Amino acid sequence: MGEMLRDIPEFFETELGESIIARTDALGTFRELGPPDLCHIIKTNAKPGVRELGSYHYVSGVDASSSATLAAYLNSLTYSMDDTQSWFSKSNAWRIRSGIYCCFNAFSRVDVRVEVKIPGGVEYYFVDVRGERHEVTQAIWQETYLSAVLRAILYSDDSYYRLAGYRKIDPITSLHAEAKFLEAVEALYWKGWQLGSKPEIQVATSVHNHLTAGVMKYFGDSFRYGPAIELFQKLQKKDPEVGALLAESYIGANEETKAVKVLYEDLKLASLSYPLLHVQVDFLRSKGEYDMALQLAKYAVNTTPSEFLTWAKLTDVYIDIGDYKNALLTLNSCPMFTYSERDMHRMPAPQKTHLPIKQDIVKSGIMEDDAVGREGEPDPNLLRLPAPALHGTFAKAYSLLTRLAARIGWDDLLKCRSGVFVMEEEYRILKAKEEERKTSFSHQSLKTPKDSSTPSVQTTTEESTGDQTEKEEVAEEEKQQDTKEETSEETSEKKEEDKKEDEEAEVSEKMENVDLNDESKSTTDIPKMDEPSLERPQQAAEESKVYNNSNKRENASFSFGNKRLCERWLDNLFMVLYEDLRVYTFWRTEAAHYRSQQMPYRKTGTEWELLGDLALRLWHENEARESYELCLDHKFSAKAWMKLLEIYAKEGNVQKALLAAVKLTVYHERWYHEIVYPTEIACNLNKLIRKEGLSKMQNILTSMNLPRPVQSLITRYFDYGELFKVEGYEF
Repeated sequence: MGEMLRDIPEFFETELGESIIARTDALGTFRELGPPDLCHIIKTNAKPGVRELGSYHYVSGVDASSSATLAAYLNSLTYSMDDTQSWFSKSNAWRIRSGIYCCFNAFSRVDVRVEVKIPGGVEYYFVDVRGERHEVTQAIWQETYLSAVLRAILYSDDSYYRLAGYRKIDPITSLHAEAKFLEAVEALYWKGWQLGSKPEIQVATSVHNHLTAGVMKYFGDSFRYGPAIELFQKLQKKDPEVGALLAESYIGANEETKAVKVLYEDLKLASLSYPLLHVQVDFLRSKGEYDMALQLAKYAVNTTPSEFLTWAKLTDVYIDIGDYKNALLTLNSCPMFTYSERDMHRMPAPQKTHLPIKQDIVKSGIMEDDAVGREGEPDPNLLRLPAPALHGTFAKAYSLLTRLAARIGWDDLLKCRSGVFVMEEEYRILKAKEEERKTSFSHQSLKTPKDSSTPSVQTTTEESTGDQTEKEEVAEEEKQQDTKEETSEETSEKKEEDKKEDEEAEVSEKMENVDLNDESKSTTDIPKMDEPSLERPQQAAEESKVYNNSNKRENASFSFGNKRLCERWLDNLFMVLYEDLRVYTFWRTEAAHYRSQQMPYRKTGTEWELLGDLALRLWHENEARESYELCLDHKFSAKAWMKLLEIYAKEGNVQKALLAAVKLTVYHERWYHEIVYPTEIACNLNKLIRKEGLSKMQNILTSMNLPRPVQSLITRYFDYGELFKVEGYEF
């Protein structure tokens, strides 16, 4: 239709300008990098009486360093108007009358806007959280430019930031643009903490924030650490803690000796810096020096006990050295933070949506549609698994727990758990014994005054004639009774200690016999399937009888020794892990049974994808690859292709990796992800270029005989490697 843009997504407004009003109202809710840029245009028709149309789309990667660059983007949309003509129509009657480009400045928390009238002039200003307009200074432009580039880098392939109609283009397309980016980073580096940080970090610092994360992602994905080293060398002179980023860059550039020297010098100046300590810990782990890494990880926890990262790193080292009990205790001590969603404002429901597909992509024949709705409902047991819903520190903690389970197995993990944490049954035993002891003491206290008052149940005459000798005899009897009670109490305490050892041995013996697949033997401290037909576990009932009988005979106290209470969130993660392991074990057992019977094992495409995710969570990469490949036999899945691309790049399988890159590039192009770098596709292809060389990659791509439009899309990744001289570009 004539009012639509060609090859660009659009959301049409019900009321003219409602998207701009919604963005202004939401400015006060943005906490970190802010939302993507908003491009709003108003179209008018040459015919009189036709109502003007307002539409908008999201975009990132546009150069926001000045009003001219943003106005140029708005002007480029005039060439995207659908000017298709037919034999009975003249030229398109619709044209763009005006446009507003909104770009959020994450440093000053304001929204910079450029308003263009076509034809006409350009007006630019920024709006604060109160909705007031102000003049834009050069400092504001620099902050806005850097904010836009960081959003383009960090949101390029963020799985948690999915937005319909979001156009992504390359933020840095030349060496000159890269130098401009580095200049802005150097100027605003010390304000980087204002941008916030990853959800695993509680307090953003000059080293841990979105600015440094964007810089390390940009240079790390292409393994070009040279410009980053030059940048951090300048900044290190002001703050030795920047040495952590410098040392990390040196290690990435295979200059480990320089990295060690930097760490040595900067740790003398900032010995309490946990980022410096963590870089050294990771370096020692890569060299197999786990004992020294353990000492440094402990020191990092002592210096910064309030951060999740220090405890998580110590847990990792404990798992490396095989100290699984301390790994569990350390994981239990991790401070957990509430996960905050990415900055995104809510828009009014659009009147209509326009999501066009480029004709070159359609004609290529490579684009595949997602088979949503064309296959049956997936297994509810897979859909209800709680692990995919974990975010932030909880997702990281669960990753550590699954790594621990992959190392020692579920049964040994339960033994470690019962060895370091107080189990529910043990706590019930303690409470029962305390209640029994209190009851016994109360009975004794009631019994003693009753016996001593027996001689006084006499007539008044007998009481009056009683003498002091009788009172002394009663007092002597009371002393003898107290002595007997103390002796019996000491004897019962000795019996209780022996009994406690027997009980702990019995509990540990029963925990050793726990079978993950045997649901009838699940104890109260082990997660079990939620089935309404399940009764109380037989083992727990028998134990309670034994303990009840023993409580009747013993009145001594019960001690847990050095055991600790398990945090509620960690206990929940054990439940999540149990659900994952239960479904995974059933899947592998069922598949083996079908294979032994020489019968086909059938699942839907969605089920294979979920099983692949499950296998990856549990560190079973081979099973994950098999599941993703079976998923792609049934339907197209961008997630499955992306996971397979990572696996193929890791294995060095160039042919399959290029096929995955082709499928993903066409899919991304369809959904307006025109960005080449930094993306996961580019990162994995750069790994192969380092290993195999650029010429070999280009030759294999040529041999695939792809349609010319598709081949030109893939060639962009290789052109980037040549332009920016990615390692391996020369051979």
